[in-house]
Amino acid sequence: MHFGLKFKNIFFILLGAAIFSWGLVHFNMQNNLAEGGFTGITLLLYFLFKWDPSYTNLLLNIPLFFIGWKLLGRNVFVYTIIGTVAVSIFLWIFQRYQIEMPLKEDLTLASLFAGVFIGIGLGTIFRYGGTTGGVDIIARLTHKYAGVSMGKTMFIFDFFVIALSLVTYLDYREAMYTLVAVFIGAKVIDFMQEGAYAARGAMIISEQNEAIADKIMKEMDRGVTVLKGHGSFTKIEREVLYCVVGRNEIVRLKNVITAVDPHAFVSVTAVHDVLGEGFTLDENKKPVER
Repeated sequence: MHFGLKFKNIFFILLGAAIFSWGLVHFNMQNNLAEGGFTGITLLLYFLFKWDPSYTNLLLNIPLFFIGWKLLGRNVFVYTIIGTVAVSIFLWIFQRYQIEMPLKEDLTLASLFAGVFIGIGLGTIFRYGGTTGGVDIIARLTHKYAGVSMGKTMFIFDFFVIALSLVTYLDYREAMYTLVAVFIGAKVIDFMQEGAYAARGAMIISEQNEAIADKIMKEMDRGVTVLKGHGSFTKIEREVLYCVVGRNEIVRLKNVITAVDPHAFVSVTAVHDVLGEGFTLDENKKPVER
């Protein structure tokens, strides 16, 4: 596609915008819950003055489009335009053709679903290279240049916007449930960014490393990397095995290691995103369809 844009990315950005907008209309707006960032400002203007968020969303984001162009590059800028406009369009549609879901008597349920829908929507948009403008651009920049997770940056901004909402139209109960929704949304965004596929990485120290590595490769068809280690207390140089397996394979891996050396030292850690042969590539280095 022209400018290096991808149809797949555009499709998922549109899908994420639809999920985000649907959750905002049906859980936040219907149940008087606020939101953070620029979205929270559009809701504040809606509850105070009845200004349509589908219009204020575009008006508030126009200045930030220029920041996106200067700092994020052409592709991300175009994806941001698509994401922001798509959110406004879907907000306009869902407000006029919405399903009544009055949950004011059960704000726990409303806040949980608000956080999940907004988190999945924004997480999908972020994962495929887009933003929806506003604080999303700032969150993406802090993630790119400072290494701060997008969810954490957005949570900080959200706190201040919610505080402003509290002194204008929210009561304390609604504000507390809004914080629950925002917290869940931030966690879901980070989960979507890190990868839905969670693997496990194992560090193995044994006197029988060669036998363990051979058994893992033969019985589990997983690669093993040999690292050089140095014991701080013993001062002895020794090899350390490193192996990444699927989450559902970790018990089998432990059994394979124990069968060779019951006294082996094994450290298992969570691996949130795995790229390469056996996970995203097959043995011929071709992408694996999931």
